[in-house]
Amino acid sequence: MSASPDMASIEAAVRDATPAVYWSDRTFAPDVGDPLTGRHDADLVIVGGGFTGLWAALHAIEEQPGRSIHVVEAERIGHGASSRNGGFCEASLTHGLLNGLSHWPNEIAALTRMGDENLTELLADIERHGIDAAVEKTGTMNVATEPWQVEDIAEYAETLREHGEEATLLDAAATRAELNSPTYLAGVVEPHGTAIIDPAKLVWGLRATIEKLGVTVHEHSRVSAIDAGQNSLTVRTARGSIDANRVLVATNAWAEPEKQIRNYVIPIYDHVLMTEPLTPEQMATIGWGARQGLSDWANQFHYYRLTEDDRILWGGYDANYYKGNGMGPEFEQRIDSHITIAGHFFETFPQLAGLGFSHRWAGPIGTTSKFTAAFGTKHDDRLAWVAGYTGLGVGASRWGARVGLDLVDGRRTERTQLAMVRRKPMPFPPEPLRNAVIQFTRGQIAKADSNEGKPGPWLTLLDKFGVGFDS
Repeated sequence: MSASPDMASIEAAVRDATPAVYWSDRTFAPDVGDPLTGRHDADLVIVGGGFTGLWAALHAIEEQPGRSIHVVEAERIGHGASSRNGGFCEASLTHGLLNGLSHWPNEIAALTRMGDENLTELLADIERHGIDAAVEKTGTMNVATEPWQVEDIAEYAETLREHGEEATLLDAAATRAELNSPTYLAGVVEPHGTAIIDPAKLVWGLRATIEKLGVTVHEHSRVSAIDAGQNSLTVRTARGSIDANRVLVATNAWAEPEKQIRNYVIPIYDHVLMTEPLTPEQMATIGWGARQGLSDWANQFHYYRLTEDDRILWGGYDANYYKGNGMGPEFEQRIDSHITIAGHFFETFPQLAGLGFSHRWAGPIGTTSKFTAAFGTKHDDRLAWVAGYTGLGVGASRWGARVGLDLVDGRRTERTQLAMVRRKPMPFPPEPLRNAVIQFTRGQIAKADSNEGKPGPWLTLLDKFGVGFDS
């Protein structure tokens, strides 16, 4: 086994990586679309061209062919979290079974069923429309890397089985046989409920599909205001406007232009590295024959997966909030965070010493205090919004889009009657208290990880009130 590289080598490898999102930094990215100019009328305007907005447009045009629909995006389609994530397309709508049980125990059966149905339908939509999203139905494996996590992960496996989920508990040797890391002490394999995808290819495929069906897409068209008139809502940008019967705001962490979202959703910057492609010899040293999506069991966790050409995407751990809901390009290349997680990568896979990184990036995850999406309406329900998937939006955004359409079209459905939809999560406090509380909570989470997972008084108090901080 090769020795892990020293920190100077790790830092050099990180600095050599291209500071860009791997998924969208490819030559086959589509051309830039036209901005919104002039004045238009529409049945439905969707503000935000990420997964939620694109799925909403697809559902809306398929349910009512001929409906006049415009998608208005401030940057490029998929610019935000939809092209910056790890590509874990999970069935869970509740940020995992344990979080769902803690908040909605009486609805967990329905939420689990809806999540399974949503994933099945999502994959069927991809196939039906011929979208090349590099789908692999791999399942997932959670791994314990500290002794205190072994018992926790065994209890998790038992909870999964109690709720009808297939789960296999592995000891250290069996876990390392799946993926060879000296850090692994136990693992839980969940063979169903997750596919890994290429998120940018999915974004681009959804865009091409909705445009073919008649939806109009505007890029580089930041919405400055949504004004309510007697009979319509007017969506305004710098160069144009649309008078619409209905508006769905799907901007997630950006919380534009519906400021109410900022009470419930905060942007957390997550950091990601992409390696160069592994050689067959390097792949042989780690195994990974089942190609599962991986996550470790710490509060500050890492997630990782393989790409089509056997690169390893490695992200997570160092989640950062910036005062005042700070967002922008200046927060996307925090080199210290990338160096930190690069060091963890080589601790996990010392046999890959010498492997380079091709890309490094970060992006804002919209998170709520319950780690699941929040929903709201305004202007006599002519406007609806959905945001805050807390890192599990690749799959859940399709379901969130359906809920948003139900709300804005005035439909009473099983989805809209769920407590998760009807009751908003606890709002985050205003600044400057918001930043102080979040930074203190981050410190307590790190302290818990170094103290055998014991949460301490502050985290225990937050748990008692059903709120927390996660990415």
